[in-house]
Amino acid sequence: MADPTRLDVIAIGRSSVDLYGQQIGGRLEDMATFAKSVGGCPANIAIGCARLGLRSALITRVGDEHMGRFVREQLDREGVDTKAVVTDPDRLTALVILGVRDDSTFPLIFYRNDCADMALCEDDIDVDFVSRAGALVVTGTHFSSPQVAAASRKAMRLARASGAKVVFDVDYRPNLWGLLGHDAGEERYIASSTVTAHLQDIIGDCDLIVGTEEELHIAGGSEDTIEAIRRIRELGNAVIVCKRGPMGCSAFPSAIPDRLDDGVVGPGYPVEVYNVLGAGDAFISGFLRGWLRDEPLETCCSWANACGAFVVSRLLCSPEIPTWTELQEFLKKRHGETALRKDAFLNHVHWATTRRPRPNTLMALAVGHRRQFEDLARAADAAPERIGAFKRLAVRAVSRVADGEPGFGILLDGRYGTRALHEAAGHGLWIGRSVERPGVRPLEFEDGVDLGGHLTEWPVVQTVACLCHYRLDDPEPLREAQDAALLRLYDACRTVGRELMLEIVTKQHSGRNRGMAARVISHIYDLGIKPDWWKLEAQPDARAWSAVESAILDNDAFCRGIIVLGGGAEEERFVGVLTLAAKTQLVRGFAIGRMIFLQAARLWLAGEIDDEMAVDDMAGRFGRLARVWREARAMLSA
Repeated sequence: MADPTRLDVIAIGRSSVDLYGQQIGGRLEDMATFAKSVGGCPANIAIGCARLGLRSALITRVGDEHMGRFVREQLDREGVDTKAVVTDPDRLTALVILGVRDDSTFPLIFYRNDCADMALCEDDIDVDFVSRAGALVVTGTHFSSPQVAAASRKAMRLARASGAKVVFDVDYRPNLWGLLGHDAGEERYIASSTVTAHLQDIIGDCDLIVGTEEELHIAGGSEDTIEAIRRIRELGNAVIVCKRGPMGCSAFPSAIPDRLDDGVVGPGYPVEVYNVLGAGDAFISGFLRGWLRDEPLETCCSWANACGAFVVSRLLCSPEIPTWTELQEFLKKRHGETALRKDAFLNHVHWATTRRPRPNTLMALAVGHRRQFEDLARAADAAPERIGAFKRLAVRAVSRVADGEPGFGILLDGRYGTRALHEAAGHGLWIGRSVERPGVRPLEFEDGVDLGGHLTEWPVVQTVACLCHYRLDDPEPLREAQDAALLRLYDACRTVGRELMLEIVTKQHSGRNRGMAARVISHIYDLGIKPDWWKLEAQPDARAWSAVESAILDNDAFCRGIIVLGGGAEEERFVGVLTLAAKTQLVRGFAIGRMIFLQAARLWLAGEIDDEMAVDDMAGRFGRLARVWREARAMLSA
């Protein structure tokens, strides 16, 4: 049995927050919005290796502030071991601001003066932690000053003593060695005998050396690539890999031939060059996936080139590195689309295999209603502001039932539930947020035409929840309008990176319309829409549930699952609904509203009960149904 504490690879060095300008083709001076992600060559490599199925870790420092916590939390989400990520109380996390001017110009500014990762020291290198790894990745920047160089060298000594391989990514940034000014972050090469001497002092202790032609020039001390590689070979026996951009790569396990093409050649993949930044980190991640699993060098090169191709054809760095599933689909299918960021199939695989982890069960209280609460407030002669206050009580009720356990959530709206949304985030609940205008057909959205612009204001943890009354026998103009609205919704969600829960109501239980849900689901998939979640009416029997499940799995193996909606049913009847639905594996839970909140809301808005009584009532009802769901699921496993 494999040792669960064993690591395939540890990377050491830079970690930062990348802020990418989202206006392509402009100067950094003209950027209006930025996308945030984890950056820094070692951090990117640790994430890339984790996505490709290797057990990875990172040794670095981050600041004791919001950006440092973001780096740590994102590494955790990616599956990177963060036990050796040190929180520095005195320094800020490094920042990098980047842009895409054209296919060959990528301006960037490093904010690294006295940053946290450059304070890494020998005391941060733990012998037991390093000895757990099969390989250690060191990178060039962390040999640019004595303190970080000493930390990297200590890690190398410990790795070699424990039998681990040492991997050197040259990662040459002249301005990070103090050779150029702040405005030259994009520059990749300037000759320096001082830098060459530093790098050559460590080459003999490495088992794998990876760099572009320019990076091998600085390591070898020659601007003739073959001559530089031969000099590197004189200093050690490492496998040397030369990255050659669109031409792929060449690997040299032993003697160096007269031409790059006479090494072990991995051909490149023809893709649109959109942004080269971060492609090298994806490359080495793909190479290590093969090399550390003893694959032939030809395979290592192929996987490395493919991973680099993904990133060079997309905007960001670490977020664009493919997962193992995505890489295999790319190698297997090899679609004709050279702009991989436009490949709908690969984009869906990428999205579905990199989105935030979620519990496999979801039990949610739905209080995103607007018209129903307005009616209740009018009947009680209560001010509209009281609606928002009641929704905050609903958050308390769900939180009480959850008691810190995962798998619980709440559905809210932005009209009356803004403060409740803020409070729900603090309780660790799954959050769905309604986006449709209630009671309107064809489908329209609460905040008008600019749906994508509106969603950018939502925290990334909020799932877009949309209710659509849809029937295939509706008049054609109505269906076409519905389809257009759903396509616009899906495009907005994917563009801004928000999950989508699509609620389809068909009113199917009248005679010939049974089975409508499965047919509507298939139709929506035919449009090219793949929701993360489906929220559906209760199906009449096991056969209907099976048809729904098949309609989903035949079109999207990555769907998170189905949530059963209450639909205004009485509690006793809904218990039977849950018991039947639990027999369908793709059903993950339920979202119920009126049977939980209606009585409490009516009495509370009328002033007949206080806050605690309202919370007690809702928590009691919600908790009972949560127990029913869990017991029904447990019976299937017994």
